[in-house]
Amino acid sequence: MFSMCIPCLQASGSTAFLTGTGKGYERMNRLAKKGFTLIELLVVMAIIATLLTIAVPRYFSSVEKSKEAVLHQNLALTREALDKYYGDNGRYPDSLEELVSKKYLRSLPSDPVTGDAATWLIVPPDVPEKGGVFDIKSGATGNARDGSAYKDW
Repeated sequence: MFSMCIPCLQASGSTAFLTGTGKGYERMNRLAKKGFTLIELLVVMAIIATLLTIAVPRYFSSVEKSKEAVLHQNLALTREALDKYYGDNGRYPDSLEELVSKKYLRSLPSDPVTGDAATWLIVPPDVPEKGGVFDIKSGATGNARDGSAYKDW
């Protein structure tokens, strides 16, 4: 393109590009205005990094909070289905799959903390003749955000 910058052109005495009327001057002006400087890019990156340091911990906290809320809801719905089954049949189901097969649940909910529907801990009734599933608890290890163990919910 151009091998000389504007100050160099001024020093050499060439004024054809400096009048503001030539196409070369307009093109050089446009090319000089495109892009960002390194400082501008570094400032933008610093702003983005600052925003990420604020947003990322809040995001992960909200993910854990939502998993705990879903776990509470899944436990409540399954326990309600167990109570309805007992009210209709006079005994508890022998397995959780029986709740699904008899249409008390559409499907067996998964434990959102473990991500699996097979990790539920089954609590049998005091009298074995009343069935096999009196209550369920989470099979997740660890504690919730409030300090209580998942297995105690």
